[in-house]
Amino acid sequence: MCQLDFISIDKSLSVSKYKQIINSVLDAIGEERLVLGDKMPSINEICEKFDLSRDTVLTAYNELKSKGIIAAHPGKAYYVCSTNVNMEQNIMLLYDELNAFKEELYNSFIRTIGDKANVDLYFHNFNRKIFNHLLKENNYKYTAYVVMPAQFTGISSILGDLKGKVYILDQLPVELRGNYPTIYQNFEKQVYSGLMEAKDRIAKYRKIISVYPGGKEPESQLRGFIRFCKEVNMPFDVINDLRNRSVKEGEVYLVVNDAHLVELVKLSRNQGLAIGSDIGIISLNDTPLKEVVANGITTISTDFAKMGETLASFILNKTAAQIENPFSLIVRDSL
Repeated sequence: MCQLDFISIDKSLSVSKYKQIINSVLDAIGEERLVLGDKMPSINEICEKFDLSRDTVLTAYNELKSKGIIAAHPGKAYYVCSTNVNMEQNIMLLYDELNAFKEELYNSFIRTIGDKANVDLYFHNFNRKIFNHLLKENNYKYTAYVVMPAQFTGISSILGDLKGKVYILDQLPVELRGNYPTIYQNFEKQVYSGLMEAKDRIAKYRKIISVYPGGKEPESQLRGFIRFCKEVNMPFDVINDLRNRSVKEGEVYLVVNDAHLVELVKLSRNQGLAIGSDIGIISLNDTPLKEVVANGITTISTDFAKMGETLASFILNKTAAQIENPFSLIVRDSL
């Protein structure tokens, strides 16, 4: 189908002309005059018949694209790609990576948003080129863009091109503060406050060691660790990994990633050291598996389920705020 009789424009109405185009398309789909796969009129055809500017028609088509109703390929016509006109939101969720705790965030978000949105999940894997490409390639295709920017800098312009539909999640670069709705982690506060809350248990050890690999990990985590050590006057060390290392009795470790956690548990067992008495372990980011590993690993963790719920609420209610996600110390036998 590529005809114009389903579009109705009444210039005497107060409703904007681009909205009348959108409503005409949605009505035609609801009445099955437009069906999945139907070819849409070209922008020029609509402009000529109704004496409209190209920008007016393009605005209408871009909104229909963002709702996931129509699609187009470069050099090809627009066509109907979805007949679900009751969907409130069409959301692009751009993760930095997938792991157990971010999967919990995703599942919580999907449960909360329910059937009110379509959600497409992408990953940039801390690659700036992939990050840029995915956002540029999908401009105008979604009603909301949820972005984990990691520690990328100089991204204001590419996010600005998404026309005020951006939500920032997890890390909050300085250049984005105050500019977008955000649910973020305060990494320095989490580490510092979590360690302070556990200081009486930590005090039974003679030295605390942070296994901090750097790279994709927020530097503020390390600042929180060093701040704690200096304030309580505890000997400390910072290492990148556990290669060629022998763990020693009286040491307590703060580990950032799960690979180092597994390695540390193995080293402790191989050297006959009891976790929770001979050596201590604190891990960042809680997962169900950490409840059972080595009789339970103590964690400092943001509430990822809460983050997912808050994100869904932000989008559905069009909330424009920047809030710090709650966190907690969960004490288990490893400390």
